[in-house]
Amino acid sequence: MSDHPNTQVNEAAKKYQATTTEEYQMVQRAHQGVPASCFFDILAFSGLTKEELSGLLDLSFKTIQRYQKDGKRLNALNSEQLLKMITLYQKAEEIFGDLPSFNRWLRKPALGLGNKPPLKYLQTPGGIDLIMDELRRIEHGALA
Repeated sequence: MSDHPNTQVNEAAKKYQATTTEEYQMVQRAHQGVPASCFFDILAFSGLTKEELSGLLDLSFKTIQRYQKDGKRLNALNSEQLLKMITLYQKAEEIFGDLPSFNRWLRKPALGLGNKPPLKYLQTPGGIDLIMDELRRIEHGALA
């Protein structure tokens, strides 16, 4: 991971050991649950509002705040979702050059995603995989 600059998203990837090359380990970490602080780290770099991000996790912001205060971990599904979001934002930063550009793209209909805004797909780990596939197509110049 040393080839990634020290940006907020790369720091989060290191902190939570989120990587696309070690899917098995990432799923194992998700099963253990990530600390609620992961939510706040993603909030800091993602450009999503706390309402958007907590809505994607299907949790109230108050619940996430309480989890952080109590030192609780998120469940496996939310943990996997957040870990995958970190790797997605990492890839996006590589491709778009900056996260504000990616955030604008997330909110516009994408051809490769049924002409729906990619933001909607952040709600499930599978949806995040679809966005990652779309980013790879963009990276290779194959705009669907």
